[in-house]
Order: sequence, then structure tokens, then C-alpha cells
Amino acid sequence: MKTVTILGATGSVGTSTLDLIEREPDRFRVVALTANCDVAKLAAAAIRTNAEFAVVADEGCLPELREALAGTGIRAGGGSEAIVEAASSGADWTMGAIVGCAGLKPVMAAIEQGGTVVIANKEPLVSAGDVILAAARRTGATLLPADSEHNAIFQCFDASRPEGVRRIILTCSGGPFRDWTTEQMRGVTLEQAVKHPNWSMGAKISVDSATCMNKGLELIEAARLFPIPHDRIEIVIHPQSVVHSLVDYVDGSVLAQLGPPDMRTPIAHTLAWPDRMATPMAPLDLVAIGRLEFEAPDPVRFPALRLAREALDAGGARPAILNAANEVAVEAFLKRRICFLEIAAIVEHTLSCYDPAAPDSVDAVLAIDTEARVLAGVRVKDCAV
Repeated sequence: MKTVTILGATGSVGTSTLDLIEREPDRFRVVALTANCDVAKLAAAAIRTNAEFAVVADEGCLPELREALAGTGIRAGGGSEAIVEAASSGADWTMGAIVGCAGLKPVMAAIEQGGTVVIANKEPLVSAGDVILAAARRTGATLLPADSEHNAIFQCFDASRPEGVRRIILTCSGGPFRDWTTEQMRGVTLEQAVKHPNWSMGAKISVDSATCMNKGLELIEAARLFPIPHDRIEIVIHPQSVVHSLVDYVDGSVLAQLGPPDMRTPIAHTLAWPDRMATPMAPLDLVAIGRLEFEAPDPVRFPALRLAREALDAGGARPAILNAANEVAVEAFLKRRICFLEIAAIVEHTLSCYDPAAPDSVDAVLAIDTEARVLAGVRVKDCAV
């Protein structure tokens, strides 16, 4: 029986993970579950799975959580230190799905235990890639990608002979505004931005998909995860979201992983790895799909792609600044304080006025993240509608 901890159990990735685990209760035992502040959903999941430990990041919600778990024997915790404690539980398999840099320390704590850590939140590899990878090498932890694109690459990439790989091709749905002009995007509403055409995701990642920053962050992640030069990682628009990514080999062979746009497929792959497990998804019906389309991305209409590649090429602290500024800008958009096109503009401005030394620790990454957020916040005030 594999022991499991889910960091971010009430989000879309966490609930998909729970769905798979609860279908095979004899195969998995839940050690710890965490959430930000959704006490009802966290408590219900902890009780259903008989988890040992349930934690809310918002310490003010701890009394409510204790009340919800009273008499169950499940231990309750609250606050950032308790989240790190849950991550340090020594589970065989840990899902890192806490959105934002709040997930950085918990993921690092899980890596320190030396087990299998599944990366679903982009921030650890984007903001602290070098630090995270060094820790994994030191502790012997196994890092597995849960993003559908990186998981697809992982399934197709011959890690034993990387010299045979010519290109990695990341696919991108293009989001809800794939065919919109820049002028049309000036009037984008919050409701339009969070309505992804293919995937059911949280608000933040849905906005990232709409700006294509999500794909920019995935570009940086791919460079961290797979031993290939940056300029050999390409992005193509694929509106159907059926081909999740491809690996092009020097002999002309191109391997692709296909599947429905459902996060349970890549999560199941990491849960069972190196084996396979059944999922509730119906077999892929290519005849019903009919056609698979591909087109080049437009970094002019979607400048987030250009900003992410520039940050990757520059290295050092640039990816951490990119991520922090984007989080601030997206939060401001979700609160209707700025316009849609100002998200990328705020990120670019923050990158232009802040250039610290490369971080060599989690604390250094968090310090850069904090300063970048301050600078981005000042720009948000200047742009506020």
C-alpha cells in the first residue's frame, strides 16, 4: 500500500487526485491533506479517506476544522508551519498542488524526505528550479510532472539517451482568445477570461491560459525537467487539447502522448508510476474528434510567451520575478482592478526595473519573490481602473 500526502487537496488537481485514490482504497493510504481555507471540503475529504492529518493554511480556520473533525481521530493543524509538517510526513508519494509561491517550502520539505514528489504547481520549478533540482539530487527524491504537457513529455522522452532528442514540442490550447485581435482583447471581461474552452481549472490558471503565461511558465518548467537546450523547446497551438506534447527524435520519429483533456490521466500516471492504473475516462475516440489542428503561437498578441522565453534565457532570478509579478497582476485582474492586457505589461515593467543576483536557497527565492511583488503592486496601482 502506497502512502499519500496531497498538498492542495481542495483545488482542481487535489480533487482529481482524491477521486483516483478513492477508487482504489486498498492501494493507497492517505497520510495528510492540506487546503487553504475550504474547511468543509477538506474535512469531508479527510473523513472519507481516513486521513491521519488535515491542515488549513489559514490559521483562523483551525477552530472550525477541529470542530468538523471532532471524534474522528484525525489530527487538525493550521498555519504555514503545519503545512510544512504535513509535507514532511514521509509519505511515499506527495502531490504538490498548492498554487503560488506558498507551495515552495512545502514542496521542498517533501523533497527533503526523499520520496516521490509530484509537481503540479509551477512555482517551485519556475522560481526555484536550480534549488529544487539540487535538493532532489541530494536526497534521492524522485520528481514527477503532473502537468499534462510535461507528463506527456515524460512518457515520450528517452531519459537514458537524451542525445537522441532533437526537439520538445509543447502544445498549447491557445485559451479562449486564440483568434482575438489585440484590440478585441482590450475589452476582455473576467468572466470571459476564466472560461477555458477545454479544461476545468481554477481562476488563476485559467487567466494564465488566457494570456498564454501558463505556457510560458511551462516552457521554463520543461527546461528544468528535461536535459535539452532551451532553443530546442518549441510551442505550438493545438486547439483540441488532445495531443498533450511531443518529442522529436534525430531520426525523424516524433512520439506524442494523446488523451482527453482531463487531469486524472497524468495524475494516474504519476500515482502508479512506473506501473499503470485504470481511470474512469472513456477510450479516446479519434473518429469522433475528427481532426487535430496545429498553428504557430503569436508572441505579439500574447507577449507573455516572449517574456517567459527571455526570462528562461537570462536565467538567474528572472524566472522568479516573472512568476511573482504575474501572480500579482493576475490577482489584480481577478479583483477587477486592472484590464486584461495590463497583466503582461505589469510583468514586463517589473522585469525591467528589478535585477537581483541569482538565488541559491529557498529563502533567497522568497526574498526575490517578495520584492518583485512589491514592485508589481506599485505598478498595479498606477494601472488601476
